[in-house]
Amino acid sequence: MLTRAVVALAFGAVTVFWASPSASEMGWAGGLYLLATGVTVIRGIDKFGLAAHQPAGKVLAAGGAAMTGAGVAVALLGSELVFGVVAALGLGLLAAAELYLGILHRGRSVLSRDWLASGVIGLGTAVALPFFIGLGAHALLGVAGGGAIISGVLWILAALTLRHDARSVSNEAVN
Repeated sequence: MLTRAVVALAFGAVTVFWASPSASEMGWAGGLYLLATGVTVIRGIDKFGLAAHQPAGKVLAAGGAAMTGAGVAVALLGSELVFGVVAALGLGLLAAAELYLGILHRGRSVLSRDWLASGVIGLGTAVALPFFIGLGAHALLGVAGGGAIISGVLWILAALTLRHDARSVSNEAVN
């Protein structure tokens, strides 16, 4: 979770301070963000307490794979149209997977609320992206970066909360 937060916050910081990116620069920056997020999600399936061969693990793996594929496509094709459509598709599929997991594990997993919130943020970003295609690379990066910053803050808080709660439980077990 912390790795995903760092990836999202780094991308968000780049988009905030980048004054005039070209379409190909936007493609590389956005593509690397999508790719890194997808790989991080796929690698974290076991750490989330999901078995890769179970339906919930497969759903999260599919969402991560969609992000990874979208990242490769966006990086290599580098145009506003591709970014607006393909990035929205990748973000939307991962968000739908997270919403599904949040609903499925409600009350059974401490991550259910985080998956629900991340899914809503991702769907909001995915829905908004296509409307900014005509405004150029800077606007598209701004929308994607805004969603990344919000989700990055969410995931860093989730990671730190879980770390803190784990310490409390381990201290209680020792006493």
